[in-house]
Amino acid sequence: MDGKFRILLAEDHETVRAGIRMLINEQSDMVVVGEACNGAEAVRKAGEFSPDIIVMDISMPDLNGLKATKQIKRDAPNIKILTLTRHMDDGYIQQLLKAGASGYVLKQSAPSELVNAIRAIGAGQSYLDPALTEKVMGGYIRQQTAITTASKVEISARESEVLRLTAWGYSNKEIGSRMEISVKTVEAHKANAMRKLGIANRIDIVRYAILQGWLEDN
Repeated sequence: MDGKFRILLAEDHETVRAGIRMLINEQSDMVVVGEACNGAEAVRKAGEFSPDIIVMDISMPDLNGLKATKQIKRDAPNIKILTLTRHMDDGYIQQLLKAGASGYVLKQSAPSELVNAIRAIGAGQSYLDPALTEKVMGGYIRQQTAITTASKVEISARESEVLRLTAWGYSNKEIGSRMEISVKTVEAHKANAMRKLGIANRIDIVRYAILQGWLEDN
C-alpha cells in the first residue's frame, strides 16, 4: 500500500459501498483501508485507521455526514473529507465546506468524477463536482454584484498565494511552511485579501478560487 491514498468509506448502503470499494481498489494509486456504515462508526474508524481521505455520504443513520465531518476535522484536521451525495442544494455545499470538507461529488455523476476528486484532494486541492460549479459560482456572483467597491480589485502576489492555498485546503500552518512565513503573517495576508475583495469566509474563498481557475491548477 506504499504510496497509495489510504481511504475510509462511510456509506450506509452496502451495495453502493461495495461498488465504490471496487472502483477505488481498481486504481493503482489508492486503496480502501476501512469501511463504516454510519456517521458514528466513521468517526471511530477515522481514529482507528488514520486514513488520508474519507469518502463520506451525507445521509447516514446515528450521525449524519455533516456532523461526522465536523467531529473528524476537529479531532484529526489532517484527514481530508470528500462528501458523496445526491443533494445538489447550495445549502449543503456551504455547510460542508464550512465544516471542513475538501470536496463534494454527486452520486449521479460518472465514476471518473469520484476518482478525479480523490486524486485532487490527495494532492492538497479542493474539488467540486462540475455539475455544482454553476451553483457555487452563482452565489459568488450575486454576492459580488452587491459589493459597491471598485470593479477591479488588486491584491498582492503574497495575498493571492495565501488565498490560493487556502482554497486548496491547506491550513495556516501548512501555508506558512510552504511560503516560509509565520502563521501570523499568513493570517494577515488572508485578512487583507478578504477585506479588499469583500469576502467573508472559506466558502467565499473557494468561490473566488473557482472564478480565478485556481482549482484547476496542479
